[in-house]
Amino acid sequence: ALELTARHCGAELERYGRCVAASPDSWQRDCHSLRLGIARCASAHPIVQQIRRDCAEPFAAFERCLGAHPGSVTECGEHVREFLLCADQV
Repeated sequence: ALELTARHCGAELERYGRCVAASPDSWQRDCHSLRLGIARCASAHPIVQQIRRDCAEPFAAFERCLGAHPGSVTECGEHVREFLLCADQV
């Protein structure tokens, strides 16, 4: 997904990177709209749309795990692996 985003949304990533570098203390706030632009660009790609369809259940399981363990993302490693395995097969 990252490679796909870099290949098809390079301009958006470049603008976001420049914003983050220019705002080291406030980048999360100052660069939020640029981050959303990357997400919109990536989610418009057909492969990303297919991953969202085909891998919805492993991703939902990961989100449920995050909700159950908000302070410990490491508890959800198996869910991440299952999602990435699914995405690799798309």
